[in-house]
Amino acid sequence: MPWKLLWRNLLGHPIRSLLTVLSVMVAVFLVSVLHAVVSGLDRTLDAAASNRLLVQSAVSLFVDLPLSYQQKLAAVPGVEAICKWQWFGGSYPQDKGGFFAQFGIDPETFLTSYPEISVVDGSYASFQQTRTACMVGTELADKYDWKVGQTVPLSGTIFQRTDDKPWEFTIAAIYTSSSAAVDKQTLWFHFDFLRESVEQGGATGPAGPSLYMLRIKAGSDPVTVQRTVDEMFENGPQRVQTTTEAEFNRQFISMLGDVPSMLKLVGGAVLFAIFFAVLNTMLMAARERTRDLGVLKALGFTDGTAASLLLGESMLVCTLGALLAGGLAMLIEAPMAAATASVIPGFGFDGTTLWLGAGIALGTGLLSGLLPAWRAARLTTITALREVV
Repeated sequence: MPWKLLWRNLLGHPIRSLLTVLSVMVAVFLVSVLHAVVSGLDRTLDAAASNRLLVQSAVSLFVDLPLSYQQKLAAVPGVEAICKWQWFGGSYPQDKGGFFAQFGIDPETFLTSYPEISVVDGSYASFQQTRTACMVGTELADKYDWKVGQTVPLSGTIFQRTDDKPWEFTIAAIYTSSSAAVDKQTLWFHFDFLRESVEQGGATGPAGPSLYMLRIKAGSDPVTVQRTVDEMFENGPQRVQTTTEAEFNRQFISMLGDVPSMLKLVGGAVLFAIFFAVLNTMLMAARERTRDLGVLKALGFTDGTAASLLLGESMLVCTLGALLAGGLAMLIEAPMAAATASVIPGFGFDGTTLWLGAGIALGTGLLSGLLPAWRAARLTTITALREVV
């Protein structure tokens, strides 16, 4: 294939070629991001532990459960550990536009429930012993440059102090996790500190936990435990709904709508648009080069060579767009992963995503170049030389 002719044709209309390449780059990048989001959600669900169950109100996640349920749940056969959770929903005054999760938990059973968590700075014992202490993930600490011993103020929304002052938590430990199921942009603190503040009149808010997390003993059947728990509180003051960790995460994601289907629909629309954009560009290029193709055929170039020039140009444009998209993806992967960690801990551009982007680009180049190439192959020398551009 005469590569010099390919490059000369491409550079003959630099603005149009550049815009087409950039259009392909944007389309491939967007589709890759959408695929990475869907894959990240799937990885987060796959990473969920099969031996953890979450017990919440059957009415709504935002309805707190009675504290008396903890002792009854702990007595259920097959339950190894139980940990209260309470969504705090506060905001960090120094970054009002930022978001990170905050939960009140039981420090005594939390690590037993989540063995994949390990402390990398500070002391978990210090976190346990200090009522106003908190533990933060490595990504959250890096984001705000927090250190052990630093005080973190949080303005309550669900839980508000009666003196209108912000809540203050002292960082006692910084943790990491070996599982994508545990977000490293979360702040954990003592549930009892929150409960006591409400009971003593120092704050307003629900006194009970949002949910109970149950760790199931090895050899016990989570389905049996799940059924036992639901039946136990069937006629209690608050009916409960028990789900696996994966199902709970799936329900949480579904609150945003059918995200995977929506993203796939958007991705399909993007591909549809970019295909016709490249096709239109190549049809214009073929028409403008009709006389050039006639001259080449008069000089002895075959129909296949003429077709390969247009097909090759289409493939070259899309390949350049894919390379730029891949470079852009690698450049912003870390910032995007950090920005989405609270919602999609498993976000990232893996090999499958990159190969998908490359396949989309090459497929677009091939399909959008076929019609112009076919027309070029059928073009006769006499017709081409008579064409007025």
